[in-house]
Amino acid sequence: MARIAVMGAGSWGTAVGKVLADAGSEVVMWARREEAAADINENHSNSKYLPDVVLPPTVTASTDPAQVLDGAQEVVLAVPSQSLRANLDNWVDLFTPGVGVISLAKGIETGTLKRISEVVSEVAGLPDGQIAVLSGPNLAREVAAGQPAATVIACSDEARATRLQDAFSTGYFRPYTNSDVIGCEIGGATKNVIALVCGIASGMGLGDNTAATLVTRGLAESTRLGVALGANQMTFAGLAGLGDLVATCTSPLSRNRTFGERLGMGENLEQAQAATNGQVAEGVKSCSSIRELSHRVGVEMPLTEAVHEICHEGGNAVEVAVRLMSRSTKPE
Repeated sequence: MARIAVMGAGSWGTAVGKVLADAGSEVVMWARREEAAADINENHSNSKYLPDVVLPPTVTASTDPAQVLDGAQEVVLAVPSQSLRANLDNWVDLFTPGVGVISLAKGIETGTLKRISEVVSEVAGLPDGQIAVLSGPNLAREVAAGQPAATVIACSDEARATRLQDAFSTGYFRPYTNSDVIGCEIGGATKNVIALVCGIASGMGLGDNTAATLVTRGLAESTRLGVALGANQMTFAGLAGLGDLVATCTSPLSRNRTFGERLGMGENLEQAQAATNGQVAEGVKSCSSIRELSHRVGVEMPLTEAVHEICHEGGNAVEVAVRLMSRSTKPE
């Protein structure tokens, strides 16, 4: 039985820990709060994030990263993208030599504009072949409930991707392998921003035609950015591209969509945050770094520009929407 460390006990980290345990691994989770670790160890649950979900007995938790990482053959990084570097600085000296890392984070680091795998490589000094990315249409609550879902495990080392595929495979969770790490990471980061746009439109009372337009045009600008950075265009037509985008843009379980909906109803960032259990949606933070990255490579991303304006420049959602619709017409 493989020992796998999951660094982060939020909703998605917990759901992934359950998947790995159901697939046959021993899972040890790192939690920031003592009460969360105790809940997992004593009640086999993480009631704050996934109430009513029973965790297997092979999932345990600790607030001590040294205890969690001791002897781990794989490390799953399940903390937000903007806090990953600081956490990784504290953990890297505790890694077992030769350990593999799997990133669940979806974002572009503020300031450096690095993808998360690039941050891991820089801080941990690991070669690309030891770093994998997991991304797809994976809403945590549905996965934890055992509803059928598929995902992508991307790694430049195809043999390692195949081994991880086995480690994550259950009767309800089906992983596919892919060597396009760039495409999977860009798809995962940009979909949060597009989900905010879709939520804003919903909060404004706009309907399905608008939502379909935003998803489609959002996919186009995500693909343009990915290709400019060296990704395979076809990745964006798959689970880590269109699949993840549709799930995040349409589901009421999506924090980014829900957050955007509050903004579209006229609330400010603080009010929207209060309405989403005090959590800021990842897309609010990532839209600025994705926007800056698009400027660096000369890619036009009007929806991302709109989200940045609404979230960080005081833009009015209705006025921004009108301006988007009045852009000059051109071939699709």
